[in-house]
Amino acid sequence: MVVVDTAVTALARANAKLDKPDWLAKKRAVDIRFDRLQPLKALQLARAAIGDLPYDSYAQPIEGRRKKLLVADMDSTILVGETIDELAAEVGKKAEIARITALAMDGKLKYAESLKQRVNALAGLWVDKLDATYARLAVSAGAATLVATMEKHGALTVLVTGGFTYFTDRVAAALGFDRVHANELEIVGGKLTGVVKEPILDGNAKRTVLEQTARELKIELREAVAVGDGANDRGMIEGAGLGVAYRAKPALADYADARLDHADLTGLLYLQGYREDELVVRPDTLTPPA
Repeated sequence: MVVVDTAVTALARANAKLDKPDWLAKKRAVDIRFDRLQPLKALQLARAAIGDLPYDSYAQPIEGRRKKLLVADMDSTILVGETIDELAAEVGKKAEIARITALAMDGKLKYAESLKQRVNALAGLWVDKLDATYARLAVSAGAATLVATMEKHGALTVLVTGGFTYFTDRVAAALGFDRVHANELEIVGGKLTGVVKEPILDGNAKRTVLEQTARELKIELREAVAVGDGANDRGMIEGAGLGVAYRAKPALADYADARLDHADLTGLLYLQGYREDELVVRPDTLTPPA
């Protein structure tokens, strides 16, 4: 494959000692093992050689690649798009709410305050509209396979999100997450009151979930992988041994270890050295398991 040859050539010119490229998945994911070159320098050289071609790359030690804990954001990570924006469509305020969501994900608004503002705009919405919104949600490519594969190989999987339990409990059950942490909407008389219950799960709380779960499992943070897309994911991304920015906003991408701008979520498995025949392939659907 030309792009692999290009990267190998760039590393060889820097006097790296190289093994033959090892394909984890044919034409999809490859390990280029090297020595005598610092990982950051190798990554810089490979990315410069690849240029604008649609490939993701990361350099890391081989030892300890496979993680024992997965902590994942939901909206715009495990799911396509933002659930609260879709809810806002039910009251004709999608553009207004989406603008606030974007500012929060870019780190330009405090998350908790922005969430209260957005939820307040949903006051009076009937609960059946939440069901209609759930029916429109789509799963990001590779999400179900990511969760199932890590489960099979002994990892604990946790969905941690600023989204709402009304959706997260269903998403977690459909995709097989072990645990879920989320915010809760106040519902009275079958309608949303416009209030999100305290305490609000924000970026600090996501980091706390990561740390507390690792302590419970008696593992080091370096044995965890975290994935997210927005500014409120920064704490857990920086805290995990492998922090991955998925289709991320600049407010997060600059702080992540690895970026997946092109690959689907199975890219998290290939980053850990899983081979294609080790993947537990599952359909990316929210149809509840039988």
